Amino acid sequence: MIIDNLEYNTEREHLIIPEYGRHMQKMINYVKTLETKEERNKVAKGIIAVMGNMQPHLRDVPDFQHKLWDQLFIMANFELDVDSPYEKPTKELLEERPEPLKYPQNFPKYRFYGNNIKTMIDVANTWEEGELKEALTFTIANHMKKCFLNWNKDTVEDAVIYNHLFELSNGKINLKDSNEELTDSTSLMRTKSKYSSNNPKKGHHKKNSNNRSRKRY
Repeated sequence: MIIDNLEYNTEREHLIIPEYGRHMQKMINYVKTLETKEERNKVAKGIIAVMGNMQPHLRDVPDFQHKLWDQLFIMANFELDVDSPYEKPTKELLEERPEPLKYPQNFPKYRFYGNNIKTMIDVANTWEEGELKEALTFTIANHMKKCFLNWNKDTVEDAVIYNHLFELSNGKINLKDSNEELTDSTSLMRTKSKYSSNNPKKGHHKKNSNNRSRKRY
């Protein structure tokens, strides 16, 4: 019976890059069996052309041909002996584990300030003393206060922000004895609600009455 000759994908060979399909994998397996290198080079170039036609949306990607040749060797399990216009990839390089990313979580207990605050503070520490640096430090302090209020809706004393800024700057920015006050919490919260409100655009809910009076045939 015909049903006895059916093949299931679970019984077939594993596809290394499934996007190209099983027929492409069979073509690559076939080119590995050719005896002469001249024949293998000719068939390999034909396979590269077919692979390129299967991904026309990537033609404008830099090094597109290089990517196709790398995928050819990967699908051949690095056992294909042909002349490539690019350096052949190695199995060891493909299986090499990347180094773990270093996340800039320098002060996890003040996570509500965000990582950009530390970068801004580091920049301020490189500036010379003067009006510009003073303006920058108070801008940073006000932003820290706004971030604090986003995390905690209650009011916060300026002294708390000054202490956190002193700690994050490693003691280089000290506003504890400053007589100047930061923006009050009410104004900061009002600014936040102003820009976060979802005001509908004019005409967004306007009904199209013309369509109702239009005759349909």
